[in-house]
Amino acid sequence: MKTLPSICLLFLALCCLTEEAQSQTLLVDSCSISADLQEMHQHHSNIRLNAITEDEEIGVKLLSKRLMEDVQDGQRCCFLRLVLQFYIDKVFPSYLSSHPQNQSSSSSLANTFIIIVRKQMIQKCHCLCEQETQKKVDSLLDAFNKLEASKAVLKAVGELDTVLQWLQLFDQSLS
Repeated sequence: MKTLPSICLLFLALCCLTEEAQSQTLLVDSCSISADLQEMHQHHSNIRLNAITEDEEIGVKLLSKRLMEDVQDGQRCCFLRLVLQFYIDKVFPSYLSSHPQNQSSSSSLANTFIIIVRKQMIQKCHCLCEQETQKKVDSLLDAFNKLEASKAVLKAVGELDTVLQWLQLFDQSLS
């Protein structure tokens, strides 16, 4: 009978460790954001293959690592908020897939982005946007709007890994 309490304690410890390991603290400029990057990567990997397979605009790039790396210190919070808002407003509402798992993953990503932007960044962080940062996001929107709507959405979904990789740079557990 002593094994049952031991097993319960072990299970409880594993649950606590698992929960703690899921959410990372991202420090973007002076803004501290809690996010589960692994979960976001998993949801994105569920939808990415479909998006890049159907992407016919191979020569067009909406987001590049260089664009994100060139964002000035003090403007990363603003840039992140604007890019996540772009996905919330323009991409996820228009993303359609015949696969229920893809729709579920897309919804989960959208909900995560909404939580980050509306419940964390807007309430806790005061990200002031300079004109140059707004121009970077405007160029993203211009490139997106030049494409046919469904192709633009697929392109943005396929390139979401660039945003997720950029977010990893701010993971405090890696510092």
